[in-house]
Amino acid sequence: MAATQSPYGLRAVNELGGLPYAGSTRQFLIDPAGTASNMYNGTVVAVNTSGYLIPVTNVGSNADPFPAGVVGVFVGCSYVNAQGQQIYAQYYPTGTTGVVTAYVIDDDRAVFQVQANGSLGQTALGANVVFSAAQTGSTSTGNSTTAVSTTLAATATIAFKVVGFASGPGDAYTDLLVKFNVGSHAYNTGLGVA
Repeated sequence: MAATQSPYGLRAVNELGGLPYAGSTRQFLIDPAGTASNMYNGTVVAVNTSGYLIPVTNVGSNADPFPAGVVGVFVGCSYVNAQGQQIYAQYYPTGTTGVVTAYVIDDDRAVFQVQANGSLGQTALGANVVFSAAQTGSTSTGNSTTAVSTTLAATATIAFKVVGFASGPGDAYTDLLVKFNVGSHAYNTGLGVA
């Protein structure tokens, strides 16, 4: 039961057909000159027109849609720090320069667990949802602190579809199972980044 508000971004649970999530990721590069934002474990990320990974700051609504290059969910990175040590980190600290390899769950059929910023009932099943605010995270844990909104929609262009519940419907802060909607993930749309 989710009685406490403690959002954690998106956590992979399984495949849409029910197969367990086996931990597969794809590697992407982050701009060697650095980015202006941190990337946290559980953050939605995209490939920009330069071919580098960036955090998505949009909430995924019609008014604030995801960009064309969304490729999945960031789960960590590796880089060499200023002391020459190889670092494997849960989050990417803004301004880190040099070769940074990011690990991303890029499966467009992956199902993710995410907490809502309030209570949702059984009527949420099959509805579409967006993030409640721009993605945030904790530099002490490296985890995302992003939740989805309790405002439900039927619009096809909304970011995520609710496919189940990880906690009981009606909990104070309902834990949902969601997937990327068709068109909000780069692998299931014909729209290019160019």
